[in-house]
Order: sequence, then structure tokens, then C-alpha cells
Amino acid sequence: MLGDLGGAFSVPTVRIGLRLGLFDALHKDGPATSDDLAKRAGGLTERYVREWAFAQAANGFVDYDATSRKFSLSSEQAMVFAEKDSPVYLAAAFDVVAAMIEGEQKVEHSFRTGAGVRWGDSAGCLFCATGAFFRPGYVNNIVQSWLPALDEVETKLKSGAKVADVGCGVGFSTLLMAQAFPNSRFWGFDYHEGSIQAARKATQEAGLSDRVTFDVHSGKTYPANDYDLVCFFDCLHDMGDPVGALKHVRKTMALDGACMLVEPFAHDPLEDNLNPVGRMYFAASTMICTPASLDQEVGLGLGAQAGEARLREVAQQGGLTRFRRAAETPFNLILEARI
Repeated sequence: MLGDLGGAFSVPTVRIGLRLGLFDALHKDGPATSDDLAKRAGGLTERYVREWAFAQAANGFVDYDATSRKFSLSSEQAMVFAEKDSPVYLAAAFDVVAAMIEGEQKVEHSFRTGAGVRWGDSAGCLFCATGAFFRPGYVNNIVQSWLPALDEVETKLKSGAKVADVGCGVGFSTLLMAQAFPNSRFWGFDYHEGSIQAARKATQEAGLSDRVTFDVHSGKTYPANDYDLVCFFDCLHDMGDPVGALKHVRKTMALDGACMLVEPFAHDPLEDNLNPVGRMYFAASTMICTPASLDQEVGLGLGAQAGEARLREVAQQGGLTRFRRAAETPFNLILEARI
């Protein structure tokens, strides 16, 4: 319990350190005393920086040398707190935790009423924190391993394909694919207007407006276009009617098209998910995923630990009868479904 509570207590101090650039200052310019670190970070108050640095050293998030009285980041610590394209960059995870705490009263109310909590309403910027949390995994996997694991999809993308990214959020996944496959055309859809606004802004900044379009649509209302690929990145379980969403895929996708479902890793027996990964996902599902689903039409409430067998069932009910596990990571199942 001391370990768990210490980790919980670390959330606000880590977020402060990230926003004030303290981790970045240690990573960029090397070991520093608390006085040097305060100066590097723009003239912060040394006394606060000193206490913050010892808190992170106690966490194991920074190193401390008692002889030189200097704090430093190891290469492993930097991958978690400073290197934004690292596969284990976890800065946004602390923002997701803060958002869950902010939304606590709304979820507690739903426990009593059975109602849901609309995506984007539970906390101020849950949607941007969630997008940033998933980004490192997407940066290091979508183009490199997940898309190549699908049958003949990469070849189509290289020559020119039509791709729908359903539940695209702030658009990280859509833009990564568009950057990698300039001959293809991409449409991102999400029912949350704030996410689509952020995605449109990111598209303009990336200079990808010629091949990327974002529109506000649910998983059952986006327009048909004979898509060669329809993607659901970490979102199908959040939908109120995932069966209905996959029925819509069947109507909007080309007959030889593929549907890629990226979902949180889970074993089929729920008891086999009582482990560190499942622990994180069950907590997030209680506070974010299940309330979002229960707020929508049907309100199936798949949850973030549905597992491959349950997802296969949903796909088959949606009319996608060919189904296989294409790839996996310790945190994701990558599933391919076809008509």
C-alpha cells in the first residue's frame, strides 16, 4: 500500500515538473543541483525545486548523487518523462489520472442512477489527455507493425487507398497514417466536436489538408465511401452500440476491405486480467470507458477488458464474419475483421 499511495501522491508533483520543464531541463543539459535546475527552468524558486527533486528521487523518477548534490535523468527515466516519441513516454498518463479524479463525482452519481457520463464531459480535457496518452504507442506501432500485419492492406495504402478512422479523437492515428502513405486519402470521424476541432488544427499545422478530412460523426452516421480500410483505435469498447458500428462498417467498406480493431489487451477469462496491465485498464474502464458507453444509444458497456472472444462475437453480430488476431503488444490487441 505504501508503494501504491506513493505513486498516487506523485501525480501532482510529476505534472508540475512536466509543465515547468524540470524533467526536460535535466534531460537536455544534464545533472544539476536544485539551484542550477531552478535557474535552467526559467528562474523558479529554488526551495520548491529542491523539494520537488527529492520527491522525484524518492519515487525513482530521477537519480540523486549525494556527493555532488546533483539530480539527473537516466536514459530509462528520460524515455518515460522527456523523450516524446519513446514507446514508453508516459507524461500524459498522469494527466489522465488527474482527469479521472476530476470526473469522480459524475461517475459516482452514475453508480446511483445507472446513467452514463458523456465523453468529454467528465473532466476539462480528458479527450486531449487520452489522445496524448495513446500517441507514443501509435507512433511506434501503427505504421511499423500493425498495418503490415493486415492482409494486403499495406500494399493498397502505398498505391492509394481510402481509409476511415472511426472514433479518431484528436487525430493522432489518422495523421500518422497520412504522413506514411501520401498516395492514400484519409477521413477521421468522431462524435466529440472538441476532438474534431483539435484534429483539424493539427492537420493544418502538419500540412496534410490535401489528403486528410475530419468531420463530426458517430460510428453509425459517417458517410459510405467504399473504404479499403476502416480503423477503430482504442474506441470500439467506448461506443454505446459497437455492434451497430460494425454493421455500419459493412455498409460503408469495400467488399474486399479490411476493418482493423485496436483494443486494450485482455485475456478472455476476466480473472486472467487481474494483473498490472488489467489493473490499469479496469480502473480506466470504471471511470471513463464504461460511463461513456452507458451514456450512448444501446449502452452495451463492453468495457476496456472485453477480450478477443467477446470482440469476435460483436464483429460477427455486425456482419464481419472473418476475424483474426493480426498482432499484439503487452497493451493492445490488433484484430482484423472482414465481410
